[in-house]
Amino acid sequence: MKRKILLISLFILLIGLLLPQSFQMPVEGASHRDYNRNSFWYFPWGKSITHKGVDIFAKAGTTVRSSTKGIVLYCGENKMGGNTVWVLGPKWRLHYYAHLQSINTHTFALVNATVKIGTVGSSGNAVGKAPHLHYSILTPIPYPWRIDEDIQGWKKMFYLNPIDYL
Repeated sequence: MKRKILLISLFILLIGLLLPQSFQMPVEGASHRDYNRNSFWYFPWGKSITHKGVDIFAKAGTTVRSSTKGIVLYCGENKMGGNTVWVLGPKWRLHYYAHLQSINTHTFALVNATVKIGTVGSSGNAVGKAPHLHYSILTPIPYPWRIDEDIQGWKKMFYLNPIDYL
């Protein structure tokens, strides 16, 4: 029985890793001019020490769509990210959308680049700052070869630079 569970688990893991991925800009109408290409892993960055994502600036209320296909694992609010959505996408990667003005999806919803998941805002620790979407990509499967000597460089094995995919 344990062997069967292990084989099923490995099969599910393999399927997730083999699913093709494609990325779209998550902020409607945004382009490379709407974010700083050097903002990933920027230091110093408030309580998080380094900036583990990209901030895409747009007018408050601008539509945010999932950057890739996946399933919504969480919608809600937290102190730093404000209104947030977590999407599990291909390759078992977690896509984190933060500082949303509104959330327009629900947990376990299937999403893709055509589905509106929220709107650009300045919630959480972005209150009083220019409206933007904070977008991060995390992997629960560590990439140890990404570790370097940067501040918090060991955490790079869990964070991918979203700018490389936009």
